[in-house]
Amino acid sequence: MSRGKFLLRMELRSNPEVLCVVRSAATRLVELLGFSDSDNHLVILAVDEALTNIIRHAYQGERERCIEATFRLLPVAGTGVPQQVLEIVLLDDGAPVDVEKLRPRPLQELPIEELKPGGLGLHFIRKNMDKVEFRRRDGRNLLRLIKALPPGESPH
Repeated sequence: MSRGKFLLRMELRSNPEVLCVVRSAATRLVELLGFSDSDNHLVILAVDEALTNIIRHAYQGERERCIEATFRLLPVAGTGVPQQVLEIVLLDDGAPVDVEKLRPRPLQELPIEELKPGGLGLHFIRKNMDKVEFRRRDGRNLLRLIKALPPGESPH
């Protein structure tokens, strides 16, 4: 895992009812880092979608499995201007993710009556974050989400 300024680590059960706790803690953390209200919402949406996907797909709805969420601040080297990114790492020991099959549902223009729920979580995650990485490490799924802090912002 990446080195950087450690901000927060949570270990939670794969119960959808605890997602509100993660959203609340992550919302406050992202606010403190200086993200705009709009970017704050996008980061929280991505984290919420990722956790929901872990519960639904890696754990097939089992409610007592472990998910680890770690939030760090990382420096960005080589930009000439001091900049940092927020790194969010989600770890689970669920079913392996086949990265080649991770494809969001196509977003073509469909009549409203043909729209169906589901399949958009990965689209939202990739659209809202600057970088998204999936890999399997030591028998666990690792999802790494990166979002750049606003230029010139330094955390409080």
